[in-house]
Amino acid sequence: MSILTEMGKKAKEASVVLSVLSTPKKNEVLCGAAQALLDASVDILAANKADVDAALATGIKGAFIDRLTLTQARLEEMAEGLRQVAALDDPVGEVLSMKTLDNGLTIGQKRVPMGVIGIIFEARPNVTADAFGLCLKAGSAVILRGGKEAFQTNQAVVSVFRQAAQELGLPADIVQVVPDTSRETANEMMRLNGYLDVLIPRGGAGLIQSVVQNSTVPVIETGVGNCHIFVDETADLEKAVAIVMNAKTQRPGVCNACESLLIHENIAKVFLPMVGDALKSKAVEIRGDETTCSMISGSIPATEEDWATEYTDYIISTRVVKDLDEAISHIRKYSTGHSEAIITENYTNAQRFLNEVDAAAVYVNASTRFTDGGQFGFGAEIGISTQKLHARGPMGLKELTTTKYIIYGNGQIR
Repeated sequence: MSILTEMGKKAKEASVVLSVLSTPKKNEVLCGAAQALLDASVDILAANKADVDAALATGIKGAFIDRLTLTQARLEEMAEGLRQVAALDDPVGEVLSMKTLDNGLTIGQKRVPMGVIGIIFEARPNVTADAFGLCLKAGSAVILRGGKEAFQTNQAVVSVFRQAAQELGLPADIVQVVPDTSRETANEMMRLNGYLDVLIPRGGAGLIQSVVQNSTVPVIETGVGNCHIFVDETADLEKAVAIVMNAKTQRPGVCNACESLLIHENIAKVFLPMVGDALKSKAVEIRGDETTCSMISGSIPATEEDWATEYTDYIISTRVVKDLDEAISHIRKYSTGHSEAIITENYTNAQRFLNEVDAAAVYVNASTRFTDGGQFGFGAEIGISTQKLHARGPMGLKELTTTKYIIYGNGQIR
């Protein structure tokens, strides 16, 4: 029996316990795990420092290092995230509908756990805590396979969660982490049918497409974010600059950061220098069309590839368009269906953008950085689904459950 098969078997057994666990017990374990995380902060931060040092030694830098790095403040945020999940309503057991048919059968639909959820992710250790907390509250066991850059951090964090679960009377195997980061184990995990009920990739485009194309386990595709902001001719330009700066520079390494800026030609002469100066003040590299390069010094001519790129870095592609139609056409061609925004004071244009742009989240006069479970009021989230079946947008507790029909009869036969 391979290591992954053995892990799958243990997770399946643990999921039976979780499926009938009371809400108070779930919350007790979540709060206990939050405290255990803080109690083990010295060991976790030491493991993370080793991961960060190893990454730096290989030449990795920039936003990737920011995603990888844990601090005491980020550990406290992870612990607070677990406590917030504990405070959320438990979705398991919720009855969505109930009706009695003419034949006397009463048929209802209720929310139930997935069973065992697998998550393959890259270099964000906070995903480990989010995944554990959400899957536990949603009544499912979880198998985690993180990237090699965060290997020691993930091992340390999961070890804390397993011990906390055991001390509170649950099987440690409600959460497991794959003990190596080889391509072979990732591929095996994608084919762990019979043990994994669903697989969720969370990371860059390469990882997500690899899982989508190679997995025989059902996959929920999460968010590659080539997110656009279109600044309409009626936009409040000061507002637009503030929104673009937040969406691009507040945390450029995340999937809801703005990667592409579209500007109506009627305001280009005024707005391009304004936004260019602001972006350059934060050392953002601007890759633009001919008009952009002529108006913002230091801009680099954009290639076709730039329009389709999720940079996750201090880089933005910029293009001047003739009108709303051309902006929507550009977004339809290059969008990954994550988050798109229009800055406008025109109601008709706002409504057209909302109706005609196909994405998980579409904004009027707000930063794309709000596409997040916590910001939407759902609590923590496992990722942003950019597909259309089962779940779309921030995936919170309800999106990590499924449903079943329950039927009450009194001897009816067909």
